[in-house]
Amino acid sequence: MSKTLVAYFSASGTTAGVAKKLANAAGADLYEIRPAVPYTQADLNWTDKKSRSSVEMNDSSSRPALADQNANIGAYDTILLGFPIWWYTAPRIIHTFLESYDFFGKKIVLFATSGGSGFGRTADDLAPVCSGAAVLEGKVLNGSLSDDDLKKWVETL
Repeated sequence: MSKTLVAYFSASGTTAGVAKKLANAAGADLYEIRPAVPYTQADLNWTDKKSRSSVEMNDSSSRPALADQNANIGAYDTILLGFPIWWYTAPRIIHTFLESYDFFGKKIVLFATSGGSGFGRTADDLAPVCSGAAVLEGKVLNGSLSDDDLKKWVETL
């Protein structure tokens, strides 16, 4: 039987809420990807070119440090990986997370929250970071999602 982990990064709490509902619906374990230095509201101001998030997203080599590396990735076959969409892709901390573990042979299904954009180039951006894993574009999970809808989506994976 496949064992599933819902791993997520949430800067404002929106993705955290979705991840918790998804983990419950999937009967999966939950792991929060936390930055070593938490983001402030000023850090997340995408209209300020000097804000932390803007600087990170404009530098493809940026790798924000993780608060810990305690995810037991080896115990899971499938990882549902969630994050907010920033600049039409995953935040750079997702790259840090993927580069910090061995995902060889794992299935990584992406899910995201977004204020208006879709996945853009996210799956293509992340696939090379975790070679040997199958990276699948999942779904943007916004709004009020029922447990039944989430269960049905998980069953299709």
